[in-house]
Amino acid sequence: MALTFYYGSGSPYAWKVWLALEHKGIPYELKVLSFDKGDTKAPAFRAINPRGLVPTIVDDGFALWESSVILEYLEEKYPQKPLLPTDLKARATVRRLATEIGEYVADAGNALTELTLYRDTPAPKEELEAAKQKMLDALYPFESAFVGPYIAGPISIADFTMFPFVRMLKRIEERLPGAGIADDRLPAKLRTWKGAIEKLPYYEKTIPPHWKK
Repeated sequence: MALTFYYGSGSPYAWKVWLALEHKGIPYELKVLSFDKGDTKAPAFRAINPRGLVPTIVDDGFALWESSVILEYLEEKYPQKPLLPTDLKARATVRRLATEIGEYVADAGNALTELTLYRDTPAPKEELEAAKQKMLDALYPFESAFVGPYIAGPISIADFTMFPFVRMLKRIEERLPGAGIADDRLPAKLRTWKGAIEKLPYYEKTIPPHWKK
């Protein structure tokens, strides 16, 4: 039985799980839920995940949510093309980086998205600039972590946790020029890393569907 993946277009948390599924070559059935239509709040989905949140997976009848936990589960059940190193200290480093991203980068990225894409009126200039600087401040410490083209050596859960938030910055800039952060403002190593992720063979497949319209 194929794994079922419940996804919401544009959710950075769902995107990182999609990247992991594709990287590992895990067969799955994609279920795209519409936030606007209230699909995540529908009784049928709430019966699977009572919190009504994406991403959610159902693997052979086992329902699981919380994106970081899903990545750990996929890593343990489907060990092909690993996203965690075998070395104890290296694994701890990747987990630490992913946790930092989930705390600092996600917090700053979500705040900037709320201030721009999910706002009816333009944000005050000072507030917007402060939000963009907060995001850049959250990103800069990762410059010292890079090993090769990826954040911690071989591609890992840290890369897939980081990428959706970084790519969202360009999405904001495309939709609202001046409100996002263009690639040329990113830290140098992070900018190169973003290009490496976008060259992955499955990247185009995982771009949020509504971005392609």
